[in-house]
Amino acid sequence: MQRTSAFATKRRFLGLALAATLALGTSGCGYNDVIDRDEDVKAAWAEVENQYKRRSDLVPNLVKVVQGAGKYEQDTLQKVVEARSKVAGVKVDASVIDDPAKLKQFEQAQQQLSGALSRLMVVVEKYPDLKATEGYRDLQAQLEGTENRITVARKRFIESVAEYNKLVQKFPTSIGASIRGKSVRPTFEAGPGLDKPPEVNL
Repeated sequence: MQRTSAFATKRRFLGLALAATLALGTSGCGYNDVIDRDEDVKAAWAEVENQYKRRSDLVPNLVKVVQGAGKYEQDTLQKVVEARSKVAGVKVDASVIDDPAKLKQFEQAQQQLSGALSRLMVVVEKYPDLKATEGYRDLQAQLEGTENRITVARKRFIESVAEYNKLVQKFPTSIGASIRGKSVRPTFEAGPGLDKPPEVNL
């Protein structure tokens, strides 16, 4: 009876020692750090999506106001509508931040919309009566604010991915990343002029 009790105590002690060793091991290899950085990247990406969606939601009203104020540059308006349609056609889910091809497709669609909106703003400069309407001025101000928020959200996402990528490549945190099946993530590529939002002249 005494031997059984001693054996049970010994087993309990060994179990606790093993659990403590595993806890220290996973902590030392950055397992929890990888979780933290992973969540930071996801949160930063959610904000990028949110701000791009906000801009996309503004486009139909902007097009309507411009169309309603006269027959202004139908070709330019059509390009805005088409670019927004491409943005809407890009399937965006959680896998985008782990798939370089999907991220590039998303970014290219957004760049096309940025370019189309920039051209529209330049064209509207020729029409002072349209610029003077309250509806247009309100949408223009909202668009400018959204473009600025997009720039900030992109910057935060790029920074979050950079921190995450450093963590998953460095030793010993690369062990924790490997345990979780995590590897280097793609990020936005800054092309010429993409470090600042399209100009919206108020």
